Amino acid sequence: LQDTGVGKSSIVWRFVEDSFDPNINPTIGASFMTKTVQHQNELHKFLIWDTAGQERFRALAPMYYRGSTAAIIAYDITKEETFSTLKNWVKELRQHGPPNIVVAIAGNKCDLNDVREVVEKDAKDYADSINAVFVETSAKNAININELFLEISKRVPSGNASATSGKGFKLRRQSSEAERRCC
Repeated sequence: LQDTGVGKSSIVWRFVEDSFDPNINPTIGASFMTKTVQHQNELHKFLIWDTAGQERFRALAPMYYRGSTAAIIAYDITKEETFSTLKNWVKELRQHGPPNIVVAIAGNKCDLNDVREVVEKDAKDYADSINAVFVETSAKNAININELFLEISKRVPSGNASATSGKGFKLRRQSSEAERRCC
């Protein structure tokens, strides 16, 4: 979640496809991607809705985060206003999202540290105050992208029943044994 231009699609694309396109087009409505990763002896399957950031699509966001297990709210470390807007997204998510949703805050574009407007400590302190995962990332340079999703998976309880409802950004844990049986 977040407004346009912070790198939401680039974060997802880097995680799922391990690539970066500097000319990526803005998302229209939402896009959906999946990725399964092994962590310790479990398989973690991410079902990811990448929501559009343009204001005209904002009303669609609740359709994607209701019933979700986790949500990533991204901001651009080089634009203070995106960090302020992030706080509004957190409020909306807390008011209208599931009560136990795992919230992750991703300060994207950390490769542009020389033009930083958001102090990392301020963002970390805010994330701690709302019990959110906090990671600074660079989709362009593949910095901390996998760590962001790993930190989310650590906070999602095993056997989460809502993970199969088919709505929003989900993470489902599944043992390697179960994965072999079903596929």
